[in-house]
Amino acid sequence: MTAENSREFDVIVIGAGAVGENVADRVVRGGLSAVIIENELVGGECSYWACMPSKALLRPGSVLHAAQGIPGATEAVTGTIDAHSALQHRDWFTNNWQDGSQAEWLDSAGIELIRGRARITGPREVLVDGLDGNSYALKAHHAVVVATGSTPSIPDIDGLSDVPFWTTRGATAAKEVPKRLVVLGGGVAGVELGQAFARLGSEVAVVARGRLLSSYPEEAASLVLAGLRADGIDVRLHTDVAKVEKNDDGSITVTVDGKNLTADQLLVASGRHPALANLGLENVGIEAPDGKPLRLTTDPSGLVDGPASDGTSGFWLYAAGDAAGMVLLTHQGKYEARATGDAIVARANGKLHGAPQPWSPWAHTANEHAVPSVVFTDPEVASVGLSLEQALLQGRNVTGVELPIDVSGAQLYSPDYKGWAQMVVDEDRKVIIGATFVGPGVAELLHSATIAVVGEVPLDRLWHAVPSYPTISEVWLRLLEKYGL
Repeated sequence: MTAENSREFDVIVIGAGAVGENVADRVVRGGLSAVIIENELVGGECSYWACMPSKALLRPGSVLHAAQGIPGATEAVTGTIDAHSALQHRDWFTNNWQDGSQAEWLDSAGIELIRGRARITGPREVLVDGLDGNSYALKAHHAVVVATGSTPSIPDIDGLSDVPFWTTRGATAAKEVPKRLVVLGGGVAGVELGQAFARLGSEVAVVARGRLLSSYPEEAASLVLAGLRADGIDVRLHTDVAKVEKNDDGSITVTVDGKNLTADQLLVASGRHPALANLGLENVGIEAPDGKPLRLTTDPSGLVDGPASDGTSGFWLYAAGDAAGMVLLTHQGKYEARATGDAIVARANGKLHGAPQPWSPWAHTANEHAVPSVVFTDPEVASVGLSLEQALLQGRNVTGVELPIDVSGAQLYSPDYKGWAQMVVDEDRKVIIGATFVGPGVAELLHSATIAVVGEVPLDRLWHAVPSYPTISEVWLRLLEKYGL
């Protein structure tokens, strides 16, 4: 290793996805130097293989379906989706899987980029096998941050390892629409991509081991199920896959409940887990329990618990985003990244000692109370905080207020609008601790609910937040009235 390849920075960030970029940006804004290491595309999973391309694939179908439901527009819409144009639009959204503009942004922000594979070799020490053929020995003055994202979890199914299949990456980067698609998984990715490809022209079957969208209220899942089936999707719930086989003609047979489904393409969308393999964490005393996947535990600022200290320089290892394993959502990961970056700066300047206080600028407190999430199916599901079932399981004194979304704004959106809303009230404090909305266009209701939960807005004050007429937000008034205000 040559001398010029030994470098020192205040902060080393492993992973240049949205989370890593935000951590590095915050520490540089705080006056520290930062280097970011990435072995794939700068911008990460969300930009190229997840959030952005999947929503680009969903958007044409949702727009067409909305227009088909409005008298006047219905008569004007006479064609079907042009799949080729939709895929081209997806390509544009991903910048054709080129990261030049993202790399330029890092440079303009004063963040150094090393393209390569990183491995922690000791406290504050990282060795990088550069894609340019060089090795780089890096030393951090203050922190090393693991922001490596997550990777697909592949189920143990007989024959699956012998069959070519898509994970979400393959689906979102598809160059053509398969005639027949079987999706294994009834979670967010499975239902979103299943509906996207159904509307692009595939014959789609979705196979789920349990019910659909199991982390959301059953009423929400039922409306999404109806939407999928209205699009002609064959949905099999509470169904195990016995085996998978590749046929001589290149097609794939999926055996479920003694019956065969035939596909030209198989999508495995059965969840994700933190991407922590081959990072050298064992070199600083962090190892997986026997037979279990490696997980990191952190304090509220992202500081990793455990023996990641050299005994003299204190704790230095952080994790943020999917790698931390708390909430696997891009927007929440970026939130964690901002807080973690600021916490590193605060500790470097002697302004933060020990764990940060809840709701301080350095804490990931929203992870415990107000995680917003959207399922971009048609209908959409938008949720924040606790569902009624989750709150009751925690033993909280709560009231659930539930009703169909049947307001003038919804009928204006579509004469056949079908939706549902739930508000969860903490009776001890008279504040909302959770809300769920289901229906076309409800994603835009979510931030108001998030603000109400984070701000702990008292119900008697929230009653004075008058929704504009005619909008779907009128459902807030109906929920409060049903509660008794």
